[in-house]
Amino acid sequence: MRPPFVLSGLLALVLAGHALTAGAKDAPAPAAAPSATCDVVGLRLEDVIAKSSELQRSANEQTVRDLRTLRDAAVVLDAYKHPEVCAQVLTVLRGLAANPERAIDQSGDTDEEKAEAVEKARAPKAPAKSPETVPETKAK
Repeated sequence: MRPPFVLSGLLALVLAGHALTAGAKDAPAPAAAPSATCDVVGLRLEDVIAKSSELQRSANEQTVRDLRTLRDAAVVLDAYKHPEVCAQVLTVLRGLAANPERAIDQSGDTDEEKAEAVEKARAPKAPAKSPETVPETKAK
């Protein structure tokens, strides 16, 4: 009886051969290139965050979340073919990322009511049901 690692090695060899000879139809589609006016990838935000000692502090977690949210917004704007607005968001994001201390100072809004309103707006809402579609419950 052959050791199991020989069989698994043969299986790996067969699978690798199949992967190399697979047709182009099996290959995944290439990712869409970012638009020239909205180069989100070129921003390298995660590298900026990793290199900034100010942004690494736990007290500045919200600022880091805000920077990432702006980056994500730029990606969505670019995907929906709004390159001009995406470029504006990236301009703001580059300014904040270039000067993390200023970004931290500017993000000092601690209005609790405003924060609650934002959280409430973020929560997904179920569509309202009309009275005729709601099943009636029988009283006992």
